[in-house]
Amino acid sequence: MALQQNEPLRIVFMGTPEFAVESLKLLLEASFNVVGVITAPDRPAGRGRKVQESAVKQFAIAHNLKVLQPTNLKDDNFVDQLKELEANLQVVVAFRMLPRVVWDMPKYGTFNLHASLLPQYRGAAPINWAIINGETETGVTTFFIDDKIDTGHIILQQKAAIGKNENAGNLHDRLMQIGGALVVKTCQMIAEGNVKTFPQEQTDLQKAAPKIHKETCRIDWNLPIEQIHNHIRGLSPYPGAWTHFQKSEDVDMVVLKVFQSEIEPAEHSYTIGTIITTKDTLKVAAKGGLILLLEIQLPGKKRMSTADTLRGFQVEENAKMR
Repeated sequence: MALQQNEPLRIVFMGTPEFAVESLKLLLEASFNVVGVITAPDRPAGRGRKVQESAVKQFAIAHNLKVLQPTNLKDDNFVDQLKELEANLQVVVAFRMLPRVVWDMPKYGTFNLHASLLPQYRGAAPINWAIINGETETGVTTFFIDDKIDTGHIILQQKAAIGKNENAGNLHDRLMQIGGALVVKTCQMIAEGNVKTFPQEQTDLQKAAPKIHKETCRIDWNLPIEQIHNHIRGLSPYPGAWTHFQKSEDVDMVVLKVFQSEIEPAEHSYTIGTIITTKDTLKVAAKGGLILLLEIQLPGKKRMSTADTLRGFQVEENAKMR
């Protein structure tokens, strides 16, 4: 559907975390008219449970944008407030699932930015799962929202290579930049009335990106070394891969977080999970070789390099990861 002559876009932007801020920032820099911002309610966070505003809210307020923070997207009062903004396009980046009454409201639809090459990696954690699964390529997609999750017709896609040792944090930051530019390009195409969409192809090889849970993050040392390495970098820096660590047979196991690793392919006769350590290195035996742990975190301690950790921590000869 083409815009009518002299009918500029009036955009409502919906998003919550830092990933969404870049898209909003680039829209403003491209002189698009953002008439309102919808973001999550303020919530207590951290050890002190201090109430915190979302990254999107902080940015929006700093740029004098109208902000709405509904707890219920179907609430009549919110729906009325949304209508009063008279938006003809809604842009969604890292928000929650919208009811039809919201996504079907604007004249030119509601589109979403997703951090994968749809239909691959639909779901809450596409960046993490792409790395965990050892992908060498991913990307970002803009698509018009429909009544299912991440299934609507695709507008634009942009591919991005994944580095061999790249972690989820670094990929997140790159896709945030690439995605923001794609959001602007998508809005420009809608403004010019030359959008051509295509449906998502269904395939038996489709991979999902479900929410990451605590047990998802546990390292399985019985896996091949490449899979363990991918698991660690796919969960770094947040929420972090973890393992049970037992420094000696007469000491209880503790949870050790692992943020960075390297692969050392080798034939060995060690039992899986055996720790091989020197004064400043810590390696774990796995299938196909050893995993060199470069950055770790002990309970109650700061995240730091393994070399620094070992300066004040004694690892016994029979220590194991479980």
